[in-house]
Amino acid sequence: MKPRRPLESGGPHASKTAAPRKRLNMLGLELLHPLRGATRARGFTLLELLVVLAILGLLAAFVAPRYFEQLGRSNTRVALTQLHALADALDHYRVDVGRYPSTEQGLNALVAAPAGETRWKGPYLRRTLPADPWGRPFLYAGPAPGRDHELRSLGRDGAPGGEGEDSDVLLR
Repeated sequence: MKPRRPLESGGPHASKTAAPRKRLNMLGLELLHPLRGATRARGFTLLELLVVLAILGLLAAFVAPRYFEQLGRSNTRVALTQLHALADALDHYRVDVGRYPSTEQGLNALVAAPAGETRWKGPYLRRTLPADPWGRPFLYAGPAPGRDHELRSLGRDGAPGGEGEDSDVLLR
């Protein structure tokens, strides 16, 4: 007959309050069961992080070009809106003075009275002359045969002509 183990040894009849028996390996180090007694650090594996980064990279590759294309179209629309506001100010100038400013007087005639102009009742703009969305001044050409005036922005590239966002924004 086998001798019975004492209750404090953690045998099958041990009480619930007794400390669990430690399991030791050959070197005398404590073994922990992977699901019981051990606390696993929570976090992401390298593979999980790489998958998330790949998904974010794909999203950026599809979204970024469309975003910047939309931004370019927005700048062109803003330039056209500013040209219309300048054209309205030029119309108010013409009502007061009787003619549009000459090319030499330029758009400055909207914010300061040209020399010798007695009927000027400006300023015709609330602030100083605006720059186009790309930071350059608008171009103005005074009256010529077939047109009252011409307002222009040279687009993103700042050079005459071009295509897309680089094309000129013109208002006659």
